[in-house]
Amino acid sequence: MMKLKPKLFTKKPNFVKKTIALLLFSVSISINLIAQFSPEYELFKEKYPNSQAVMLNKETTYYIQLIKDEIDIKVESVEELLYIGPTAKFSSKESVQHSTFFNLLSINASTFVYNNGKYIENKVKEFKESDELSGSIFHDDTKTTSFIYPYMKEGVKTKLAKVEKITNPRFLMSHFLGDYSPVIHNKLTIVVDKAIKLNFKTFNFNDLPITYSETEKKGTTIYSWEVNNLDKFESEKKSTSVRSRLPHIIPYITEYTTKKGETIKLLNDVSGLYNWYYSLVSGLNTDNNNSELKLIVDSLTKDKISETEKVKAIYYWTQQNIKYVAFEYALGGFIPREATDIFNKKYGDCKDNSNILFEMLKIANISGHLTWIGTRSLPYKYTEVPTPLSDNHMILTYINEKDTLFLDATGRYYKLGIPSSFIQGKEALVGIGENNFKIITVPIMPPEATIAKDSVYLYLDNKTVKGKGNLYLTGYNKIDLYNYFERIKTPKEITEFFNTNLRKGSNKFLVENYVEKNKYDYDEPYEVDYDFSIDDYITSSEKEIYINMNLSKKILEYKLKEDRKNDFEVEFKNINQSINVLEIPNGYEISYLPENFEQKNEFYSATINYEQKDNQIIYNNQIVLNFIVLKQENHASFNEFLKQLSKAFKESVVLKKISN
Repeated sequence: MMKLKPKLFTKKPNFVKKTIALLLFSVSISINLIAQFSPEYELFKEKYPNSQAVMLNKETTYYIQLIKDEIDIKVESVEELLYIGPTAKFSSKESVQHSTFFNLLSINASTFVYNNGKYIENKVKEFKESDELSGSIFHDDTKTTSFIYPYMKEGVKTKLAKVEKITNPRFLMSHFLGDYSPVIHNKLTIVVDKAIKLNFKTFNFNDLPITYSETEKKGTTIYSWEVNNLDKFESEKKSTSVRSRLPHIIPYITEYTTKKGETIKLLNDVSGLYNWYYSLVSGLNTDNNNSELKLIVDSLTKDKISETEKVKAIYYWTQQNIKYVAFEYALGGFIPREATDIFNKKYGDCKDNSNILFEMLKIANISGHLTWIGTRSLPYKYTEVPTPLSDNHMILTYINEKDTLFLDATGRYYKLGIPSSFIQGKEALVGIGENNFKIITVPIMPPEATIAKDSVYLYLDNKTVKGKGNLYLTGYNKIDLYNYFERIKTPKEITEFFNTNLRKGSNKFLVENYVEKNKYDYDEPYEVDYDFSIDDYITSSEKEIYINMNLSKKILEYKLKEDRKNDFEVEFKNINQSINVLEIPNGYEISYLPENFEQKNEFYSATINYEQKDNQIIYNNQIVLNFIVLKQENHASFNEFLKQLSKAFKESVVLKKISN
């Protein structure tokens, strides 16, 4: 049979030729685009090799006018970035938030791709507006306009220009001159009618090359701040807030004069801010249909003798029964809802929880005070920044002859007398009545208020250490633990938690069983008794046993990098204590007991004591952190402290066989 050879195409059809040519052309363009970088890219890539982007230009201009005796505020801004690192492709998605108080009037965005010696602009064509509903915000009028920068890659420039309208003159924004990327040029300009008086505060300017000017032109005053060639600021773990570190300006309007010559005061001082806040809450709780709430208050307080006991009962009930859900809708972000409404729904935000506390205390004939306060992320005093930028939270203050107590019902498991950890050291604006307020500083709780004490009895079983332990927690440690426990439900999850958080000696530590005490109790310490083992922990020879009794060395995780730039911040002061009692095995005696260790200063201290008592070795280690913020100038001494402590932790007890 004759075999037929398959037909081979020796000549490509025209459409194939065209397709290949088009593909080759596209590939050549792609290669060209990828390979080409602008001179400014080369310049900044060499100058800032560890940065992913450079802020080439940021200009923001406020136009504050008086129109028909009403303040009109528009903000025009433009921001240009050059991406000099490979992470540029992850920066294509961008969004702008706006709300009732911050209207977005217009927005334009573009990318600029360098090719053949010039930048080619690619405009963003699609902007999508959506509601912004985060997991912690239940009802929010914030909108998000999202878009995608096209052709994002290393070497690309982006430009974002927008115009916004601020609808409430009390809400001028802060402007940051520094950034986590190098800043080539950044300028803030405020053009304000002379009938409007403006004040401003500057923060963290230090010796930075920031220039300021003030000029007058055609019935306006023009304020301007400008900076060039500013190095990037470092983002480091456990740092104080960005507002504590980056240079920024907070402008605010103090008053304005109408055409008739009437002076309208806004934020001239703390009184102006408080009077506005008071106007928002003065008409609360007019609903007289609160019989059920009265019944609850009566049942909570009927057998309580002292006023403080009544406050405690109401405070704990609120924490347990009113779920925290944030609301941010126009002035609803500032005005609490009616107490009866909160009671019926069993949820509310910080203002709602404070208001129902206020009303319940009032029913019990006890005075409480609505209180505005900023968390530690807002490092301002009311006297220096008498604007809504000084606070972002509301609590209730109870004052008696002996104590001032700060009640925050948004949390859970807060013992009466312990403020939320995130408001320690902050000024509280305490409402007393119309035109009457106090500024009181929330105390920073001492280390003794938050104790973690782990006591264990140890005995040796060949190379395995076995033991019985008791963990004792108070203060913020206990609160954090309870909140975590609410997220884990099964026995397996809880056991895994204990295996991780009680771990000592090595990763072969294993909790075998446990019994909890006082779980979720507000006043009593939390305790857990547990049995455990640590396999292969003992080093031994024919005649000696070596055991390191420093079973927990977590404090060493706080070692700071030598080139750290920022202050070091922790949530709260605390004491950690480990007491380990080792039963000396039969037939052995102590050959070597490490020396005791002690170091102490005003910020931290550590002691390690070894003691023989009968047939036991008692190890006692106590570490005290007496700071919330450790300044950068103290980092070297703190690291040296940890270095010396680490040496002490390496010491082992040596037991030797008793000679016959």
